[in-house]
Amino acid sequence: MAARQFQNAIRNAGVTIRQFPRRWPFLFRDFRKYTLRQFPFSVIYQEMLTEIVVFAIAHANRSPGYWKNRK
Repeated sequence: MAARQFQNAIRNAGVTIRQFPRRWPFLFRDFRKYTLRQFPFSVIYQEMLTEIVVFAIAHANRSPGYWKNRK
C-alpha cells in the first residue's frame, strides 16, 4: 500500500513539475527541488530547452547532495 502511494506521489510530482517547472526554488545552480508532502523525499530536476530532467529522488534524511556524483 505505501509503495503504491509513493509511486502515485512521484507520478503526481512529475505532472505538477511539467505544468509549472519554474515554481519551485533552486537548490543550487540550475537544479530545482520539489518536496513531496507525504514522504521525506524531494525530486531534484533541471528544466532544459525541450524537456525536464529528473536527476534524483532524494531522501531528506541523507547527507545533502549525496546524489550529485552519480552518473
